[in-house]
Amino acid sequence: MKQRWMLLAALLLSTGVLANPQAIDSPINLQSAELEELIGERSAVFYAHDLESDERFVYSAERINERHQPFSTFKIPNLLIALETGVEKSLDSSRAWDAERRPEGSAWPSDWTQEHTLRSAFQKSVVWYFRDIALEVGGERYRHWLEQFDYGNAQAPDDNDLFWLRGPLDISVLEQTQFIARLVRGELPVSNDSMGALIEASWLDQHQGYVLHGKTGAGSASADWSGPFRGWLVGWVERPDQAPVVYALFVEGPSFASIRTFRKELAIRLLQQAQRWPE
Repeated sequence: MKQRWMLLAALLLSTGVLANPQAIDSPINLQSAELEELIGERSAVFYAHDLESDERFVYSAERINERHQPFSTFKIPNLLIALETGVEKSLDSSRAWDAERRPEGSAWPSDWTQEHTLRSAFQKSVVWYFRDIALEVGGERYRHWLEQFDYGNAQAPDDNDLFWLRGPLDISVLEQTQFIARLVRGELPVSNDSMGALIEASWLDQHQGYVLHGKTGAGSASADWSGPFRGWLVGWVERPDQAPVVYALFVEGPSFASIRTFRKELAIRLLQQAQRWPE
């Protein structure tokens, strides 16, 4: 994975993207009747940036600066921070589930109640694992790293292991894509080993040489998680011989079931409409 990340960085350098990361943002509107039908009773906000051509694509442009809690998409910076601070040594670092300290919640997936590695905790979105990490990293180090990353409002209180789920940490769709763009351009103080670990853990799909990387997130305003639900999918697309496309999708729906698989389905459909993912 380290070699893969170095090849990606070399590609970005060769395309000249690193030399001129700023451009006038005039996004292409992806609104269409087909998308409206797919979205239905839900709502969606999407932004993508092609780091090769510098083209931007948007759905619901008027909402891209609205900030929301990042939910489990925060596992992207959280994984990097855990590795960079030495709180975790590698993707194979493991933690045992402590049922007394982290009692099982009514909405927990059954596979959360077991030992996990950093890799499996990222991929299965195991909240207790990253809450344990949060207490070990601590608010001061989080604030330092989030400011370095220019990640949303960069708020991480001391002794708080829920700040990305319940606030005060907030971030917008546009800010999510800007963070991922800085990350894959190599502009952030992240080691090749940590970036390689993220590339490995964030794999979602592959088609015709294109690779979809990302992390989902979701949360409910109701205490019993009955809905309505808000959710994310944030990441990037690796392409053959081209710089990546970074993207962020935020959706709202009446229940978790209404957004669970919909996030990936809609993100791919939007990327296809932008001609940044193969049909």
